[in-house]
Amino acid sequence: MLYAINCTDRADGKTLRAVTRAAHLDYVKSAGQRLIFAGPYLSDAEKPEPVGSLIVIKAESLAAARLFAQNDPYARAGLFDAVDVKPLKPVLGPWADAISEEQ
Repeated sequence: MLYAINCTDRADGKTLRAVTRAAHLDYVKSAGQRLIFAGPYLSDAEKPEPVGSLIVIKAESLAAARLFAQNDPYARAGLFDAVDVKPLKPVLGPWADAISEEQ
């Protein structure tokens, strides 16, 4: 099943995000084919900056998806104010069609 990991950065997290970014990217890439999509949420400022993260991942259970989120270097460093993990059902769009064909 797919899970959306929705993370909101702390207001003072800019430096923490920057110093932890390489470890975070390595960790997320380590999910391999289980990773469907990952990227930062951006602020609506004139020069947008990351203010959170969205990861869509295949996992065996909600508990496994939560464990993946908890072990993210960003989470372990305390970057996030909030993390929400929910099951996700793809319905429309090219990647949603590809996921449906796999299952």
